[in-house]
Amino acid sequence: MATMTEPATAAADQLRMSRRSEANGRAESRTKLTLYWLGGTLAALVFLVPLVWSVLRSFQSNDAIVSTTPSLSELMRFTGENFRSLFTGDADIVRAVANSLVVAISTAVLTAVLATLAGYGFGRFRFRGRNVLFGLVVVTMMVPFQAIITPLYLQMNAMGLTDSRLGLVLFYSTVNLPFGVFVMRNAFESIPSEIEDSARVDGAGTMRSLVSVLRPMLVPGMATSALYAFLASWTEFLGALTFLTDDRKYTLPLSLVNLQSGAYGAVNFGHLVAGAVVAMIPCVILYVALQRFYVAGLASGAVKG
Repeated sequence: MATMTEPATAAADQLRMSRRSEANGRAESRTKLTLYWLGGTLAALVFLVPLVWSVLRSFQSNDAIVSTTPSLSELMRFTGENFRSLFTGDADIVRAVANSLVVAISTAVLTAVLATLAGYGFGRFRFRGRNVLFGLVVVTMMVPFQAIITPLYLQMNAMGLTDSRLGLVLFYSTVNLPFGVFVMRNAFESIPSEIEDSARVDGAGTMRSLVSVLRPMLVPGMATSALYAFLASWTEFLGALTFLTDDRKYTLPLSLVNLQSGAYGAVNFGHLVAGAVVAMIPCVILYVALQRFYVAGLASGAVKG
């Protein structure tokens, strides 16, 4: 009898241990999920609270914004006067937004195209000094453009490109191109060369392979280069201040600086906050739309490259 009950007891113990292990696993999974959601919520709050606060402040009067001890009624009194006067005043924000869009979009497109071609050269061709040249490109990312803005201004002035939106686009593309080349070179090296070899066997040339075969796999890298160049040129101030003198060509950051009124140049903070909200709208829309490509593009060369 004892010999018959021992296997049953062992099986029961094993079943209890299995159930206990499953319960511990479920509890551990719930704990990890809770910590994941808690960390994600805190991270989202860190980024969202300043944005929401800026939007709310943009709908408040200038007196409520500059007040050190605003009352609850003042904080809860929302108005669209800041945006109305911003777009109908003397600052000509509509023209400034149009200038910034033209400059930023042109910079993003030009940077993405040039970075793709340069990345193709570094990622696909084997030539002497390839790594040295690529290292020099990467090193230029560590040089702030403020250190070379004077020689750049002299060169562009000699070429007749100062006080020109085209000159500003070329300047921004030059500054953002090293990062784009870095991303696209890694993107090309993460793609097996056998795919391109198969396209050549089917009769596709270099440009045909690049446009029709490799392009779908290069979209994350190109989107990363374009988004980075757009954001950098959309909010850039010093370069635009240096190269532009005609107020009809001012970009949005320059126009926001000129939002001063009243005696002794008193700043209307209501206009400034509203202008800052206008400036961040394209950035938020583009980042949300291209976020998955942006993350994939940054990670494209994490393993190989």
